[in-house]
Amino acid sequence: METRLIGKIIRRRFRVEEVIGRGGMAIVYRAFDLKSHQTVALKVLREEYEDDPEYKERFKREAEVCRKLNHPNVVNSIDSGMIGGVSYIAMEYVDGRTLKEIITEQGRIEQGEAVRCALQILAALSHAHQRGIIHRDVKPQNILVSRSGQIKIGDFGIAGVADTKTIASDGNVMGSVHYFSPEQAKGMKATAASDLYSV
Repeated sequence: METRLIGKIIRRRFRVEEVIGRGGMAIVYRAFDLKSHQTVALKVLREEYEDDPEYKERFKREAEVCRKLNHPNVVNSIDSGMIGGVSYIAMEYVDGRTLKEIITEQGRIEQGEAVRCALQILAALSHAHQRGIIHRDVKPQNILVSRSGQIKIGDFGIAGVADTKTIASDGNVMGSVHYFSPEQAKGMKATAASDLYSV
């Protein structure tokens, strides 16, 4: 149940306030960091997957990937772990909207603005690629735009190291079909070029 954590304090540090996002694998809450006195986003593995070794491993891998990244155009990690049967990743809170929401609301983005966004997305991906991390799911839903216009890439949930394939153990190809590179659609190895194709 999504509301089970609201009002609770995770790791004596993060006071859970409200649900702000839902994904296939996790729920994202807005929380208050009692240590830094700042609002954070708290990504929590869905309750139904807490006993599933594959989902737990995938979530743990996302936390490890996030720890390797520190860039102005990436949603940066603050803390992660598991406590009381709850797997979580605490991240910086981005006050804004997804690029998908902006495109849906206003339609086509003006060319200069599109270029400005693309340059920030590419800077974030360059940072990840230099650390051997391929995002594998670059799409407007995973790109946040802050109120000041800063771009932040989030959701490294299916990110992998450069030599991993884009196919899950159940045989399903991971990622979003609208932004797939041809090699991802074939279940082949994703590379930095795969992310660039998606951009």
